[in-house]
Amino acid sequence: MVGEFASSVLLAAAEPELPSVNDFLPPEILFQGTPFAINRIILIRIIATVVLLVVLGLTASRAKLIPGRWQGVVEYGIEFVRDKIVYDVMGEVRGKRYVPMIATLFFTIFVFNLCGIIPGMNMAATATVVMPLVFAVWTLIQYWIAAIREQGLGHYLRHELFTPGVPWPVYILLAPINILELLIIRPASLTIRLFANMVSGHLMVATCLAFAQYWMVDAVNKMQGIPVGAVWFLGGAAMTCFEAFVAFLQAYVFAILSTVYINLSYPEAD
Repeated sequence: MVGEFASSVLLAAAEPELPSVNDFLPPEILFQGTPFAINRIILIRIIATVVLLVVLGLTASRAKLIPGRWQGVVEYGIEFVRDKIVYDVMGEVRGKRYVPMIATLFFTIFVFNLCGIIPGMNMAATATVVMPLVFAVWTLIQYWIAAIREQGLGHYLRHELFTPGVPWPVYILLAPINILELLIIRPASLTIRLFANMVSGHLMVATCLAFAQYWMVDAVNKMQGIPVGAVWFLGGAAMTCFEAFVAFLQAYVFAILSTVYINLSYPEAD
């Protein structure tokens, strides 16, 4: 039985069209051959951004002292970012400056991630490296600005590169590592974590649904194919639900790490 199941899986793997890297590099669909060329994932980003701005703008313009259900949901989300992310890490006094930035990061990444499970889009707007990199560079700029404002560039670099209490020969190895962390490792960790999680989730969902289509539609033996395809379809549905959780989780992780990195630029956070 195990041998037959393994053979059927191999046969299925050879037939359906599984997702590939080309799924994340879609062809241009608008303004081809111009500097303003737009492919599918850029169009998804534009639509998601417009929808997010319109929804939040309308909510703000119609805000009431006693909030309705939708206003309550939006306010809860903003309060969650403010209280459970920014204030928990930085404190209220310091954190007020960064609530708008971190809230923007959180909601934008969350909505962009959700595009991967929205019918008609079916691709997270963060599933190429460019968008996560943009968010990471924004964080990089903000923690350097905070460091220069609060400590001064010279003091900040001296403290970060030459950690107090370390024997001076160790600085030969430690100083280059520290500068790499500040300039490359921190933004790279933010970028790769978000990008890799959204790509892997998209591939898993697409693979389950590709197998389901093959077994239920294209397989020669329908008596065997329909139940096997149903199992793959249920797996795809379960992975879709899991992707919704991952969309939130990755937005949360990115937001809280950005807050931590900015907070580390303050002199008291040693």
